[in-house]
Amino acid sequence: QVQLVESGGGLVQAGASLRLSCAASGRTFSNYAMGWFRQAPGKEREFVAAINWSGGNTYYAYSVKGRFTISRDNAKNTVYLQMNSLKPEDTAVYYCAANTHHSDYLGDHIDDYDYWGQGIQVTVSS
Repeated sequence: QVQLVESGGGLVQAGASLRLSCAASGRTFSNYAMGWFRQAPGKEREFVAAINWSGGNTYYAYSVKGRFTISRDNAKNTVYLQMNSLKPEDTAVYYCAANTHHSDYLGDHIDDYDYWGQGIQVTVSS
């Protein structure tokens, strides 16, 4: 079992920055890949970013590439999502997810992940 808890969301204006954190517990954190997804009202959950076990490889959705950065601190069992130049269309509930079966696989589909956090709201006003 893996427990994931997101923090750091909130309401910001367009152009601002936010950093989301996701604290993991229950299994050896450095043994699995992590991802971030988001879901806007009335839309399907979509991929945002993924990172492998070491943090040496990352993968981003086209819509956030160059603005968002995923990173991890295995000593703190935490994965981060630094979000810069936020836009109103980034408004969504953000979820972190763990892929405990593959430490190096940078999945971009919800089925690639077997544990999920409860989600945290990010609202960007124009």
